[in-house]
Amino acid sequence: MKALADSAWRAASYCVHPKVMLAALAPLVLTAAAVWGLGYFFWEEAVAGLRATLERWDLLTALLDWLDRLGLSGLRSVLAPLLVVVLALPVLVLASLLLVSWLATPAIVRLVATRRFPALALRRGASTLQALAWSASSTGLALVALVVSLPLWLVPPLALLLPALVWGWLTARVLSFDVLAEHASREERRLLLRQHQGALLAMGGVCGALGALPSLLWAAGPMAFILAPLVALVSVWLYTLVFAFASAWFAHYLLAALQARRASVSIGDRPPEQPLDPLSDPA
Repeated sequence: MKALADSAWRAASYCVHPKVMLAALAPLVLTAAAVWGLGYFFWEEAVAGLRATLERWDLLTALLDWLDRLGLSGLRSVLAPLLVVVLALPVLVLASLLLVSWLATPAIVRLVATRRFPALALRRGASTLQALAWSASSTGLALVALVVSLPLWLVPPLALLLPALVWGWLTARVLSFDVLAEHASREERRLLLRQHQGALLAMGGVCGALGALPSLLWAAGPMAFILAPLVALVSVWLYTLVFAFASAWFAHYLLAALQARRASVSIGDRPPEQPLDPLSDPA
């Protein structure tokens, strides 16, 4: 817990460092531009198309008529925009995470290593291509989990809990690999991911929960959907900030663990053989 807390406050302080802010600028601009463009050109068409599809479902039409009789006619007007947002949010979170991982995390890791671990040798246990393949395969598994769990999203608490768990798991897998790709050897990476699996998943869970918070902006009511492009841009900024913090957190924690591991080996310890686990990789 001490190592988690220490790396967390260090990561939070790094979020206001000019180099971290600059590193996060590229994924922020790219994601914001994509969201603005898609919202500007396709928001009204997407809402109208989904509303027309829903109106063809007799059961849903009967349910909405019943809500109208109860005086809840406002739900009819926000249902289609709400569903568009629900379908778009996982894509938005995924894009933010991957762009931060590819464009910002390497710079953040270099900054942490230079300032805090200048003597930590680079052993380059994974190439850029391997890191991209790891991110792609992990993303595929996360998307499968989201699709399989979609029916459970109809239960209000699970609609927030399940995506956060999936994003937390994905964040732990992707950022752990990226942080150690340059500095750790293949054996060191697998060993550290095995030894610190619980802590890494806990960190991912916290980041997943933080990543779910921007979704609450859409709970402001009909006004949120009227200002959908602006709300979406604010969400992108918050997502980018969360994942930039996550990159710094994983960097501080794992590089400190790597340095401690090498120090223990240098005085005579030998790393025991460990079985593979869900966070380790075959590369």
